[in-house]
Amino acid sequence: MTVTARLDLAIFDAADIDEVGSFYAELTGWDVVRQDPDRFGVRAPDGQEVEFQRAPDHVPPRWPGQQHPQQFHLDLRTDDLREQAERAVALGAVRLADGPTWITLADPAGHPFDLCQARDTGPVMRLFAVTIDAPDASALAHFYADLTGMEVSYDGPEGALVTGGARNLMFQQISGYHAPRWPDPAHPQQAHLDLLVDDLDAGQARALELGARRLPAAGDRYRVFADPAGHPFCLIR
Repeated sequence: MTVTARLDLAIFDAADIDEVGSFYAELTGWDVVRQDPDRFGVRAPDGQEVEFQRAPDHVPPRWPGQQHPQQFHLDLRTDDLREQAERAVALGAVRLADGPTWITLADPAGHPFDLCQARDTGPVMRLFAVTIDAPDASALAHFYADLTGMEVSYDGPEGALVTGGARNLMFQQISGYHAPRWPDPAHPQQAHLDLLVDDLDAGQARALELGARRLPAAGDRYRVFADPAGHPFCLIR
């Protein structure tokens, strides 16, 4: 498979990036690797990074409905689910729902995230996947797999998993899916992916061939697109 782009990181919108970034650094035990007026970044021991981008007009999601959908969420692994959920609440999270092996919470910016039970995680949490909502999870998984050279390692009725380089993207099947309409603040993106390319023109050609749309934002080193489900993503040289 031709590798056009390489997954770099997921970036979540927030009005107060210092608050939400510090929350995740404290909760997960990850290192703070970026802290400037526009971005706050944290890095897990395996090298995976998540950033928070300043968006003064950010409208938080209202999980679980689709009027103000989550769009993206993080799946975090821990070996002490109940204790870590209580600690998350003490740090500023809101507990939303309990499952048999997971607990769903909202971070201080309102983004839902899941704490998932896993053995032998240790004191530092692991990022299992960045999970993305989709009206057709299988199709969106194959779009990103074809664009990045990652592999669709699971494809089922509830969603699909794309893996590569010890990184996972999960695509979650959503009924009544409500797409973002970036840059319309009434239909916010909530988060986006940054993908690295060697050549912006070649990356754009491949993304468009696979079904992406070009969006009206660009710079010398990046261009913005919408994937087939409407989620914005950036190609960065």
